[in-house]
Amino acid sequence: MARPVALECIRCGAAYALTAWAEDCARCRGAAASNLTVRYEGPALGGLRREALAGRAPTLWRYAEALPVEAADAVTLGEGWTPLVPAPRLAAALGIRELWIKDESRNPTWSFKDRLASVVVSSARRLGARVIASSSSGNAGAAVAAYAARAGLPCVVFTFQATAGPMVTQMRAYGAMVLAVRDKADRWKLLEAGVREHGWFPTSPFFGPVVGSNPFGLEGYTTLAYEVAEQLAWEPPDWCVLPVCYGDALYGMWKGFEALAAEGWIARRPRMAAAEIFGSLGKALAGRDDTVPEVERTHDTIAVSIGATRSTYQALATLRASGGAARSVGDDELVEWQARMAAAEGLWAEPSSVAPLAAIQKLRAEGVIGADARVVAVATAAGLKDPGPAARRQGEVPLVPPSIEAALCTLRNVYGFQA
Repeated sequence: MARPVALECIRCGAAYALTAWAEDCARCRGAAASNLTVRYEGPALGGLRREALAGRAPTLWRYAEALPVEAADAVTLGEGWTPLVPAPRLAAALGIRELWIKDESRNPTWSFKDRLASVVVSSARRLGARVIASSSSGNAGAAVAAYAARAGLPCVVFTFQATAGPMVTQMRAYGAMVLAVRDKADRWKLLEAGVREHGWFPTSPFFGPVVGSNPFGLEGYTTLAYEVAEQLAWEPPDWCVLPVCYGDALYGMWKGFEALAAEGWIARRPRMAAAEIFGSLGKALAGRDDTVPEVERTHDTIAVSIGATRSTYQALATLRASGGAARSVGDDELVEWQARMAAAEGLWAEPSSVAPLAAIQKLRAEGVIGADARVVAVATAAGLKDPGPAARRQGEVPLVPPSIEAALCTLRNVYGFQA
């Protein structure tokens, strides 16, 4: 493992004790609130050698030397090393040379949150935590519930009534004690009370303005960069595009690319792009300071998991450092790209997970992403996590009598199929 020596403010560099995992930066509070990140002693990748990767298990713990927990102490379900799938049909539709889909639905609970959950629950157990707690609209709660179960720790998840039913069922299946509130903001109040008054170990944000998730959990997302680089034979893409709410994976992935560059494993870093809903990062990028504004919630979105009206400093800092971009996407685009990716490439992702495709389309049309670009889109979770939007778009399955002539007629009229 890499030896953590402090938690460090992403914005100003102030150092805090490793026990400050439930805090933001006191210096930056009230200016541009900033999350903390793990600072290590020694080399950026903890002394890991590239040639040592050969033959290692296909999980994120193949990079254990670069993580804050020993591999022997990992709480793991085999997460990570998800496929990087070429998507030539979608690339042609978008007008770019190469498109790769990092398919995070192949993780144990079918989302990218397993990367955070494995590392944060491993850290929590090492630090002596008694209760794992989360405030979640779905994927994060399901992931930490599974890994808490694996660690033998109780798990409390606070959610809200609009959360997608399948994910609540998934949380409870893992034994999590799930409580819902009517007002979305009230879940933070309850989680904060659990943390401050009862010593619960939080994996997610629970105070405002939001700065991001638990610093130890963010380290799990660095492995997205390590995997993409390794899967592309250490030739990084030109762009990495992610669905973004508070920017945990965006920042963590960028931190991973920074570590790879510092050790000379890659010759350059990719540009990072955020696909968001309401546009707080886009507005922040257009300004000159480092605050992220609250923007108007103009509509209810099917992409609940990325539907925040204010993102974070860590996301903004990543976009600026990488020369990146942010684009807002709407429900119609999400439904369209969800269907197109499934039909064209055999990958069915939840609505928020296809937001990168809609953002790539806009960035390509504007000339920000060039025709010769190699682009990685991170598809964060599986379609079965939230099947409602797809089911509504499809409508009822046509009912036919037991006649092949009637079946062929319906195939032609409904689907345009010619036998």
